[in-house]
Amino acid sequence: VVRSNGSCVYIPPGIFKSTCKIDITWFPFDDQRCEMKFGSWTYDGLQLDLQLQDEGGGDISSFITNGEWDLLGVPGKRNELFYNCCPEPYIDITFVIIIRRRTLYYFFNLIVPCVLIASMAVLGFTLPPDSGEKLSLDVTVLLSLTFFLNMVAETMPPTSERPLIGTYFNCIMFMVASSVVSTILILNYHHRNADTHDMSPWIRLVFLEWMPCLLRMSRPSEEDKTSLTEATRKALKLKELELKERSSKSLLANVLDIDDDFRHNTLQSSSHTFLRHDDSGGGTILHATTSCIGPHRELTLILKELRVITDKIQKEDEAAEITNDWKFAAMVVDRMCLIIFTLFTILATVAVLCSAPHIIVT
Repeated sequence: VVRSNGSCVYIPPGIFKSTCKIDITWFPFDDQRCEMKFGSWTYDGLQLDLQLQDEGGGDISSFITNGEWDLLGVPGKRNELFYNCCPEPYIDITFVIIIRRRTLYYFFNLIVPCVLIASMAVLGFTLPPDSGEKLSLDVTVLLSLTFFLNMVAETMPPTSERPLIGTYFNCIMFMVASSVVSTILILNYHHRNADTHDMSPWIRLVFLEWMPCLLRMSRPSEEDKTSLTEATRKALKLKELELKERSSKSLLANVLDIDDDFRHNTLQSSSHTFLRHDDSGGGTILHATTSCIGPHRELTLILKELRVITDKIQKEDEAAEITNDWKFAAMVVDRMCLIIFTLFTILATVAVLCSAPHIIVT
């Protein structure tokens, strides 16, 4: 376009392609800045003077909306530089293209599934150890997180910078790996018994006394005892005394019957004596068959058998109590891991979302 005053305006159409460094530290909540510098190395500022048509920068009114990026602005700046070779100034205009990534796709396809998978790993601590699915669930969650981390790695350029979502995935993966180790410890505690393991004093102190108080846990028998009122306790105590009195009377009656039979047999056997007369006419006692030894020996054997049975029952009760202690310790560790990993997941998610420059851009 040639004007009447001799000025010429030439606006050639063109498409410029440029490369710029991408900072993926806050991916996928990142903003990128790409600079494009326009100037002349042939003509200095006295021969070619470049001026901004608009002080606000480039015109973005004709920008076509992109599905992945938002164009925030294209500010421009006129620079006048002097070099050592020449006294004349050299003019250039630098445009800074500021774009922001749309995070809705990444939020619902990467962040939300990761949080849900992490919550599944946390909910695995609510499964009973006898179900047999605790360890397999944690391993499945760990493999799922590895798959998601590979998806994130494929969408990013191979740089030495660690993206925010990669850090979050690594934290969740560390949590899931720790949950696998904790599940192994829980299953180990749950399947211990008196024949293979003795509970050390510090385990008993920590997992049976301190931690249950902090976690508000107690055994069902202890809860029943603490929930009973004073009147109920007295009634149960009187009932227990009555049962003991009845059993004592029954046992005493059985013992008296045995004692009467024992005395009757003793008197009857002592009356059966045989006399033998010798040649001198004197009589001497030859033999007295007593059967008093028989019942006494039978009672002794019965007493020994009762002691053996009593000792066996007592040992079985002690072994069952030790096994129940190990199972309760496993429950305490399970509850503790549930609380710790839940807090860790929530804090890690909140920390990642709060540290991002922005959360959701539609």
